Amino acid sequence: MKSAPFDYVKPASLEEALELRRRHGADSAILAGGQSLIPDFNQRLRSAATVIDINGLSALSSIEESEDIVSLGAISRYREIQASTLIAEHAPLLKMAIPEIGSPAIRNRGTIGGSVSMADPGAELPACLCALGANFELARAGSKRMIAAQDFFTGRYETALDNDEILTRVDVPKSRIGFQSAFGEIARRKTGSAMCGVAAHGKATHQSIQDLKMVFFGIDETPILAVKTISVIEGSAINDVATAELAAALSDDLHPFDDLHCSAKLRMHYATVLTQRVLAQFVSAHGEV
Repeated sequence: MKSAPFDYVKPASLEEALELRRRHGADSAILAGGQSLIPDFNQRLRSAATVIDINGLSALSSIEESEDIVSLGAISRYREIQASTLIAEHAPLLKMAIPEIGSPAIRNRGTIGGSVSMADPGAELPACLCALGANFELARAGSKRMIAAQDFFTGRYETALDNDEILTRVDVPKSRIGFQSAFGEIARRKTGSAMCGVAAHGKATHQSIQDLKMVFFGIDETPILAVKTISVIEGSAINDVATAELAAALSDDLHPFDDLHCSAKLRMHYATVLTQRVLAQFVSAHGEV
């Protein structure tokens, strides 16, 4: 199958791209890595009258640091993020997740902005960015605004991005002293779509984890911060958290769905397994507690 006809435009500047977005609005689509957009077009799952290719905008491809933030341009590619020494030092959770994303070909082309804007419930990076407390810069002709990652995802393949806006930058707070990250997912095959996954970031002490953010993906409509589960984990020594108590808390936090890949019941079981694996990663990284 081939895509419906569309006009293709490759702007020479961000200002031109924003003007095109303003002019065409909901009838336009942004092409970054194209690893989701092009297959969707070819299967007629999505269409647009105008495709705006932002791959030529080098200003959107940088990975830079300020005093307490690492900023990633929207067309920073997965392979560039994985290879970045800044990411390895200050946001290692992203480095943990990227090997699980698709194939090497997809990681060579896919972009952080494309992943965020697509808002696939099974995508790794949106959950990681929520766990890290990231903020997104959304630009339109003449103005910009910032929005927290947790507020950006509004539904399955739905975001707070307006039809005249482009996501231009992702700001990730640098990990603080004593904080560490953990990540896990379960898929039918390596680099396949996650049936359930979790990204976590928190401060490990001698006996417990504090200031924990644990965000699940592949199990609900959006990345889900597991508030009840976090309260159970933070309220006990790591080695004393009972499986039954975790399972009960997760059932309050998560609303899994059935699909062709996995049942809701199995997804909930996977959530319990992954929570235990994440806790084990914290223990291993911090030493026996």
